[in-house]
Amino acid sequence: MKLPFEARPGVALDPGHLKVLRERPLIPVDLPGDHKALLVTRHADVRTVLSDDRFSREAWHNGPLFARRSEALALVTSDAPRHTRRRRAVQSWFTHRQAAAARPGIERLAENLIDGMEKTGSPTDLVAGFTTPLAYGVICDMLGVPADTELFLPWVNAMMSAGTYTKEEVNAAHTHMYAYFEAQLTERREAMSAGTPGDDILTALLQAGELSDVEISTFGLGLMVAGGETTTNFLSCCVMEILARPDLVAALREDPSGIPGAVEECLRWVWFNGTGGQPHVVVEEADLAGVRLCPGQVVVPSTDAANRDPSVFESADEFLTDRVANPQLGFGYGRHMCLGAAHARVEAEVAIAALLRRFADLRVAVEADRLAWRDGMFIRGVWSLPVAWGPR
Repeated sequence: MKLPFEARPGVALDPGHLKVLRERPLIPVDLPGDHKALLVTRHADVRTVLSDDRFSREAWHNGPLFARRSEALALVTSDAPRHTRRRRAVQSWFTHRQAAAARPGIERLAENLIDGMEKTGSPTDLVAGFTTPLAYGVICDMLGVPADTELFLPWVNAMMSAGTYTKEEVNAAHTHMYAYFEAQLTERREAMSAGTPGDDILTALLQAGELSDVEISTFGLGLMVAGGETTTNFLSCCVMEILARPDLVAALREDPSGIPGAVEECLRWVWFNGTGGQPHVVVEEADLAGVRLCPGQVVVPSTDAANRDPSVFESADEFLTDRVANPQLGFGYGRHMCLGAAHARVEAEVAIAALLRRFADLRVAVEADRLAWRDGMFIRGVWSLPVAWGPR
């Protein structure tokens, strides 16, 4: 079996993938570059890999499963204590309290974007007109940079390539992004010297003096990619899955208090990782799924598979928004749990509520087989999502 999986359309893992993933808890796989690994599929085992120091991300020196530079991933590819120091430097910006305080601004942005959709008219592209500017608008505001997606998106798309772009294109994108954030740090130092510091993450990191300029620039581009690219695609998949269920749409319109549950189920349901998962290297002998693993072995925890584990989720192959318990791993787990999880939840809740409130009959405007899926990319999703409203 090879990673990444062969490209297939659809928001969720299809039965063919599920059948393979449920055959055994550890599946031998071939990674790009002829590297051997074990794909970890069960919920409990995936949590172990993501939280146990015997499994190291930093020890994986063969590059990620794509052409992106490892050093661009300040948190994703580091272990403690380096990971601990870096995360501590920014975590106060991403608390539940901060996300709640940001909600009114996110709601205003969502309403303004929907105003723009209405002016454009039906049909329109939800990715270009709503999910992308919403996600990038939020993270760019936190970084204190303009939400210039015409500038950023070509770079981000190349950086998130899992085979779609050449190594030369990926390297060029990194160079541009690093240069952009280095220039941003220069501007902030000038503002600090003038006594007019900004209220943004980059300024705060410079003032704290705990990270090097290279680390801060890396954080800047990493947060933009994570906050923009991942949230854009998650929002688009959420909308697709909800709109495909007319009874659910009606229920959420009648009682919006069900939206958070729908978001949690989307986090469990959406097939998100285009490469399978982040490789971890065993650095100390460990038992996993009843198998003794030796130092040097590589394991790839699949959160997508874990989220469909029938031993954890009752009716695991049904989309149920009223689950009493939903220990989904859509945001990861343990020390590597998504830094911006609280903000992403708020953005998704706000987006769904606003779209359902403003458009009485919002629908996907093309047949499912005409959607262009983001094959060969680190994050799955669609390149565009035509939606329509009003008379058919």
